[in-house]
Amino acid sequence: MPRYCFCLQVKPDRKAAYAERHRSVWPEMRQALHDTGWRNYSLFLRDDGLLIGYVEADDLEAAQAAMAETDVNTRWQAEMAEFFTGLDGGPPDEGFQLLDEVFHLDVQKGQ
Repeated sequence: MPRYCFCLQVKPDRKAAYAERHRSVWPEMRQALHDTGWRNYSLFLRDDGLLIGYVEADDLEAAQAAMAETDVNTRWQAEMAEFFTGLDGGPPDEGFQLLDEVFHLDVQKGQ
């Protein structure tokens, strides 16, 4: 399954509140992510607010498009937008920067 890594910037003074919100993600949001093809999804937050996300999906663009069609995602993104910098008024799930994978141990072991 394809793997994707992305980054966003959380406002440093909002890190604790952002982390707290993710301790209790709405059950319907978790279900929507599952139903639209997001797998093995994790978020990591650095002290300076750098947020790194990792997700596996058959097709990330299709998974994002399916999430964009859900009411719960619209509500979640609207509430999360206040935590980020550099979004230019857009929702966080459309503003992240994908990172290129340059090494994966399982791929290297087979060579």
